[in-house]
Amino acid sequence: MKKLIKNENGQGIMEYVIISSLIGICCLVAIKQFGEVVQKRVQNMKSQVSEQISLK
Repeated sequence: MKKLIKNENGQGIMEYVIISSLIGICCLVAIKQFGEVVQKRVQNMKSQVSEQISLK
């Protein structure tokens, strides 16, 4: 009975899986946010270049 109470091997693995999953989700959210910012900046640069070319 004492062996069943002190057996924590599965608990350590589950904690690792939960932490890894949370880190993965946070990374995906950050990449999505960062991607939108980069896309907006590229569009702004594209429009500025187009305006400069049309003025010449």
